[in-house]
Amino acid sequence: MTTGEAHTRYAQWWDVYFGIVAVAIAIALLLGDDHPRWRRLIAVGAIAGMIALQGLVGRRLARRDTVGRLALTVLIGQISLFAVAVLAVPFSTWLLFAVIPLIFQLVEMRAAIALVIVVNLITPVIDIFRYPEAVLADLIVSVISAATGIWLGFWIIRVIEQNVERGQLIEELEASRAANARLSHEAGVAAERARLAGEIHDTLAQGFTSIITLLQAADPALRDERLALAVRTAKENLAESRALLAALAPAALSAGSLLDSVRRQATRFTEETGIPATVRVTGEERALPTAVEVVLLRAAQEALTNVRRHAAAREAGVLLAYAPSSVRLVVRDDGRGFDPDAADGFGLNGMRARADQVHGTLTVLSDPDMGTTIELEVPA
Repeated sequence: MTTGEAHTRYAQWWDVYFGIVAVAIAIALLLGDDHPRWRRLIAVGAIAGMIALQGLVGRRLARRDTVGRLALTVLIGQISLFAVAVLAVPFSTWLLFAVIPLIFQLVEMRAAIALVIVVNLITPVIDIFRYPEAVLADLIVSVISAATGIWLGFWIIRVIEQNVERGQLIEELEASRAANARLSHEAGVAAERARLAGEIHDTLAQGFTSIITLLQAADPALRDERLALAVRTAKENLAESRALLAALAPAALSAGSLLDSVRRQATRFTEETGIPATVRVTGEERALPTAVEVVLLRAAQEALTNVRRHAAAREAGVLLAYAPSSVRLVVRDDGRGFDPDAADGFGLNGMRARADQVHGTLTVLSDPDMGTTIELEVPA
């Protein structure tokens, strides 16, 4: 929720407050007898005009996020009617309790401060011509009223902003919690799939391979029909085991090696964005544990996705470096960069969580002049 939305949400309560204050003062004027009846009627008429102006126009303007000339015009009309009421009956000064909050609803802070000072000076200015003896006292009251009104305006707006910030923080925490839950679920699924694949590879697949080898060693020509049948059955089950291994591997990895999968991701990135993406490899390519390959591939996908969505880059590069005890994935771009410390929305938390699953290290370097470099190093 934005600050403007917060103002809109509470605007109806300010309307109620404005109406209660205005009606209460109007009733007090009608019941009073300190001034001629015609003066009191003029003051009540001015108050009625203020209520009508607020009901017909002001309340709709207070629910908008932007401030325009119409809002300023409405405020000038409200202040003019307020001046008429005070000129008719000085008791109408109490309307300041309704007018000052209205000012902060309709215009921005600088204009609101100026108008609060203006509306508080109306009574002392009238006193100069009608009640000179009350000028000093009313001026002091006006200064106190203006200072209090401005301070309350600042305070109320700051409270609204803090509530909005807290609401946004809660939304971000809930989103982060959901993302962590999703990542934990994915990690659990991936770990279980990797465990099952490992079990099938180390037991069934190797077992069937050993059976075939032993049977063929006993009868290379497979003249014995029973041995031939056993070998065919073992080969069929070995094929089934390999099919299960392929099904348990990630879809993007099932059609080739990690390097092939990364190259396909880069090619797809270029086809979708028109941005050149090169793939280099150093060291001797080798098979890696499934969990490690999954983490490296997902990191490459997420990094290229971030380049497409946020970087506005002209080119990108992917490096897959094989070392004796580790594998390093580096994705670079020459885009506009970002602040890594404030980049929760860039998917870095997901990459860090995946890196932690395989005891890897994620490093992010970003600069507006140099672009972004994301490096993931995994022991393997």
